[in-house]
Amino acid sequence: MTGDDNPTAASPDDATVLLRVEGALARATLNRPRAINALDHGMVRVLADALTDWEKDEGVAAVLLDGAGERGLCAGGDIRAIRASAVDGDRRAADFWRDEYRLNARIARYPKPYVALMDGVVMGGGVGVSAHGRVRVVTERSKVGMPETTIGFVPDVGGTYLLSRAPGETGTHLGLTGTPIGAGDAVYTGMADHYVPSERLPDLVAALTRARTEAEVIETVGGFAKIAPAAPLEARRGWIDACYSADTAEEIVARLRDHGDPEAAKAADTIAAKSPTSVKTTLAALRRARDLDTLEEVLEQEYRVSSATLTWPDLAEGIRAQVVDKDRRPRWAPATLAGVSDADVARAFDPAPDGPVGLAAPVAACEGPGGAR
Repeated sequence: MTGDDNPTAASPDDATVLLRVEGALARATLNRPRAINALDHGMVRVLADALTDWEKDEGVAAVLLDGAGERGLCAGGDIRAIRASAVDGDRRAADFWRDEYRLNARIARYPKPYVALMDGVVMGGGVGVSAHGRVRVVTERSKVGMPETTIGFVPDVGGTYLLSRAPGETGTHLGLTGTPIGAGDAVYTGMADHYVPSERLPDLVAALTRARTEAEVIETVGGFAKIAPAAPLEARRGWIDACYSADTAEEIVARLRDHGDPEAAKAADTIAAKSPTSVKTTLAALRRARDLDTLEEVLEQEYRVSSATLTWPDLAEGIRAQVVDKDRRPRWAPATLAGVSDADVARAFDPAPDGPVGLAAPVAACEGPGGAR
C-alpha cells in the first residue's frame, strides 16, 4: 500500500489498520489478511480516531475503507476473543461491542462521503463498517452476510436495521439462515449501492484521490459502476414472503418444508441446523427493529441482545464448533425451537448490565444514501 507525499501521515506496514491520505482521499485499510481482516477492539478504536481526525482535516474530501489481501474486506469480529470473554464471564466482549456500535453509528452519519469497497468476504462486523456508509461498492467477488445464527449469536452492528428494511421478507430469510449473498442481491436488499468489477478497483481508487467534492465522489464512482448482476432473491420472493411472514420460527420452518420449492426446503434444513435460541431471538429482533425509527435505536437494542448472549451456552459452543475445534457439530441447548420459550427470548431484550451504549443522534443526522436512511 502506498501513502501520500507526507510519509508521517501513513501508518507502519505492520499496523492492523493502515491509514494515509492520498490527494483528497483519506484511506483506511484493514490489515489482518490472514484473518480476512477480522476486527479487534484496537482496530475499532483506530478507525474511530481516524474518522475524527479526517472530519477536521479540510484537505480530506472523502474517506475510503478497504481490506488488505485478496480474500475480502472483513470476515467480522474476532470471535475467538468474544468466546474467551463469554467463557471467562467478563465484559471484554461487551466493551468491544459498545465501541464497535458507536463506530457503526458514526459511519452512518459521517459528514464526508464514506466509500466502502465491499470486495470479497464481508461478514458480520465487516457489514457494520461498510454497509452504513454513504457509498457502498460491491464486486463479482463479494460475499455479504450476517451469519451469526451459525455461532449461537444474533445479527448486530446494525445488521437487524438493514435486514429489517430489505424488500419483503428477504431480510428475515438472510437473518435466520445466515446465507451470504452476492453483488446483485446486496444491491437489491439495500446493503450496497454500486457494482464495480474488481479489476477496476485500483483505477477507481486513483480517480477518487482527485475528487474534491461530494458530487465529484458520487460522479466518479458512478462512472466506474456497471449494471449489477441479477438478484436471485428477487426471483425467490414468492416463497420467501409467503413462508417468512409467519408469526413464529416454528411456523416459518413448517411453511418452508411444505411449500414445495427445493430452495425453500433447503432453507428449512439450514435454519434447523442453527442455534434455536439464536433463530428465535433473531426473528424477534428483526420484527422489533421494523418498529424502531433510527439506526441508533436499533443498535441500542442490539447491544442489549449481544450482552445477553454472553450468558448463553450456545455462543461459546457455536464458536467452538465453527472456529476452535472445527467439527461443525455444535450441541445447542436447548436443542430444538420448541425448547426455547417466549420468556427466554424476551429476556434477551432486558437492559444490559452496564446500561445503554449512549447513542442519541437526531434522525436528520443519520439520513443519507447508505446505512441509516
